[in-house]
Amino acid sequence: MREGATLADIIVVEDNEELGEVLSDFLKAEGYDVYLANLGEEALEIYESEGAKLILLDIMLPGIDGFNICGRIREQGNTPIIMISAKGEKEDKLNGLLLGADDYIEKPYDIDILLAKVKGIFQRRYSFDEIVDGNIRLDKIGHHIYLEDQELSMTTKEFDLLLYFMENKGKVISKEELFYKIWGVASESEMQTLTVHIKWLREKLEKNPKKPERILTVWGIGYRFE
Repeated sequence: MREGATLADIIVVEDNEELGEVLSDFLKAEGYDVYLANLGEEALEIYESEGAKLILLDIMLPGIDGFNICGRIREQGNTPIIMISAKGEKEDKLNGLLLGADDYIEKPYDIDILLAKVKGIFQRRYSFDEIVDGNIRLDKIGHHIYLEDQELSMTTKEFDLLLYFMENKGKVISKEELFYKIWGVASESEMQTLTVHIKWLREKLEKNPKKPERILTVWGIGYRFE
């Protein structure tokens, strides 16, 4: 995900522009942040640069079809996918589900049913007990952290630090605020311990810890989580 990107709630992939805009408007009215893509290539570019919490995916697209998009997204992560298609044959449904789609809805669909399915996925997947951001999933109850569905080994302080970052995504946080929130005002630890823990987090979360894309240094102030 590029620096400064905000994780989209939903990517709608629909080559019928009018239908795609109507669906996007319904979703936005429910409070979701929505990207609309009319081509498969465009959808993949948005997903790879911005990320998404859910993808509503038409199958019959010019260029790369929905089945191929589903397979390529599954190679990168476990973002929920609902396939939406006029193709109602059993073989098509099985193909979509076997490729990793979470659900398959036939056109024409009832918008209320689709919105209920979307709401259900967000409630199950992104409840208040979890924070999900791109390929990072933090379980606040069980104190587990997953990167690409692989659990990471973290100390209590690393967990608390990442939780505070994720709850304050996009905000510039001073070193002093981070230190006092995680270690406490009465801590006898040195400020340097914060720098060490930031380094450890980057080594576990970043593709290239020396060029971080998630935990960014704001020179002279502190850090910002993206």
